Amino acid sequence: MRLDELLDELQAHVEVVRSTRDRVNGLLEAVLSVGSDLDLETVLRRIVESAVSLVDAEYGALGVIGDEERLARFLPVGMDPETILRIGPFPTGRGILGLIIRDPHPLRLHDLTEHPDSFGFPAGHPPMNTFAGVPIRIRDTVFGNLYLTEKRGGADFDEDDEAVLRTLAAAAGVAIDNARLYDDVRRRERWLTASSDLTRSLLSGQPPADVLRSFTATIREMADADLVTLAVPVAGTDDLVVEAASGPLADGVHGLVLSGESTLMGKVFGSGETIVTGDLSHDPGAVVAKAVGLDLGSAFLLPLGTRESIRGVLQVANRAERPQLSDAVVRMVTGFADHAALALEIAERRRDAELLTVLQDRDRIARDLHDLAIQRLFATGMTLQSATRFIDHPEALERVESAVDALDDTIKVIRSTIFSLKARDRNTGTGLRSRCLREVDASTEALGYAPTLRVDGLLDTSVPETIAVHLIAVLREALANAARHAHARRVEVHVETDDKHVRLRVRDDGVGPPAAPTRDSGLGNMRERAESLGGTCAFGPAPDGGALVEWRVPLR
Repeated sequence: MRLDELLDELQAHVEVVRSTRDRVNGLLEAVLSVGSDLDLETVLRRIVESAVSLVDAEYGALGVIGDEERLARFLPVGMDPETILRIGPFPTGRGILGLIIRDPHPLRLHDLTEHPDSFGFPAGHPPMNTFAGVPIRIRDTVFGNLYLTEKRGGADFDEDDEAVLRTLAAAAGVAIDNARLYDDVRRRERWLTASSDLTRSLLSGQPPADVLRSFTATIREMADADLVTLAVPVAGTDDLVVEAASGPLADGVHGLVLSGESTLMGKVFGSGETIVTGDLSHDPGAVVAKAVGLDLGSAFLLPLGTRESIRGVLQVANRAERPQLSDAVVRMVTGFADHAALALEIAERRRDAELLTVLQDRDRIARDLHDLAIQRLFATGMTLQSATRFIDHPEALERVESAVDALDDTIKVIRSTIFSLKARDRNTGTGLRSRCLREVDASTEALGYAPTLRVDGLLDTSVPETIAVHLIAVLREALANAARHAHARRVEVHVETDDKHVRLRVRDDGVGPPAAPTRDSGLGNMRERAESLGGTCAFGPAPDGGALVEWRVPLR
């Protein structure tokens, strides 16, 4: 009988050795599995799955520590999607989970519900009693924690389980560090490629609006974000307008005006400082989030350019249920944004140089037209006019006088062209001519082409400001109507004054006025403006097809 007892004891020791061997082999396989991939998401998932398998737990999770000792990410294992959905939001680091965050040392519990720091479970959460948790360190920094619950068979987690988890956590720290470094290298490579593409696009002469749209789309891809918006300042005001956006419902924010420093973007534009938030939608200054109706969580806003010359404000945001945007993403996007601002500056200087060349050519052409064409036409007209004294035939006399009138009209057209060629200060000029030019320029994008503008008379000196304000408003309304309704291929604008009246004519070759108009608000406003100044406004079909708006008011 003593021999049987010794054999049983030997058999038990053999089973323990085999179990230890199997556990060591499993630990080695887990370490190899964890370190065999460089994708961070895959590495984190494998760490939790390996921990659950090694200590024979039913449930496991890995919590990534973010700011303010809170869990920025939580990866559970052992629960089906329906259970996770029923439980609701993932924990943020309170209760037992927060205890290991505040005191990063291994912890084993027989019944976690009886611990003083236990916070309880939400409705629908499966029951959990036994618990084991160990921190994951990367060098001297705690990256996150491994949480294991419900050891199968009802037993407690023992010292051997803790030793296995600590070993796995040490190997996991190395694997996570390698994966993060690899992820940073890939992001930097994408950043350099995107920077080169952006610079090439800007310097190749592509329209800035298209480049900015591509810029926001690239940042959204690089940061794996849900919504990226770029707001630029509105000239002459303290407001910003969203010039480009990328992401779901991006069309809902494009063109959105952000007033003053009451918004987050306004604060960034005014201070030049980056703002990082974990709950964007609940910030009272988050106008963009409210406009799209998305529940946005993690986000950061940064200025585009230097503190002395801020060209815009970039906002990168994730939905509330998405992971927090890491510091590495913020640094990467900041570097890319700085490069983009420099590229925009270089492109603008290049456009200025090209514009200067064009303006110099225009000056030369204007001088040639004035010194050669007008002088010759004027001399020809004077010669013909003096010759009429020697013409007795009525029909011949009428033809010569008609030719003189045609020459006079041609001189007026050339003078108007000369002014257009020499009008450099379109953006800051305060005269009526410059303001008309700005309105015509502003309508080019909506129409798809540049309207033809003709100006006659002393508009800047003869037309008082009280009338000029109304004329500009009518011109803007007429061009907007042509862009929205006319479907025209050509729009002609003629502004003239004879020191007694000022007249505005806007003519297009589109579909013409509707047979039964359903709305009259725009035309009604133009008429009211004319009548308030003692003038008239007519809208009808043009002689050669299309529509014609004629607005005429007396100067006195």
